[in-house]
Amino acid sequence: MSYLTLDEYQRKWIFTHASMPLSEEDRAQIKPMAPARAAQFWKDNISAQSPDAERLSSQDWPMKASNWLEVVNWMKAWESDDSELPAEISAHIDWQDDVTVYFCYEKYNILETKWGIFRKHWKNFLFYDDGPFLLARRRRQALWFDSKGNVKLGQRSE
Repeated sequence: MSYLTLDEYQRKWIFTHASMPLSEEDRAQIKPMAPARAAQFWKDNISAQSPDAERLSSQDWPMKASNWLEVVNWMKAWESDDSELPAEISAHIDWQDDVTVYFCYEKYNILETKWGIFRKHWKNFLFYDDGPFLLARRRRQALWFDSKGNVKLGQRSE
């Protein structure tokens, strides 16, 4: 099986939390990858050797400074009552709402959804901010969030 159900997902509470609830329809569009599929996606798209963002090697594309264009703060927007993504992220990512995206916490923990769902519920995804990446199918733009409240806006290496 390629996916877990959201009920089977170890961090499902981030999508059922009373302070930031998601509709049943939106929750149905968030698909946790099964560990084997997540590991293969991570290997193919982030790092063949490193299991998480903290242990990336200098050969991994995220560690190349030239892939990152700008660093902006996301924490202020996350803590505000406004649900919009920071303007700099919206300017960097010009995808249609139906683009498939991957929110990659670490090698065995990746969520697949649509850009519109991520954009609408980005605060839920960032309850865990330990270095996750946001990538999309057939798109070069990338985001790399950190626990200090910053996000790198960049381009994946080809």
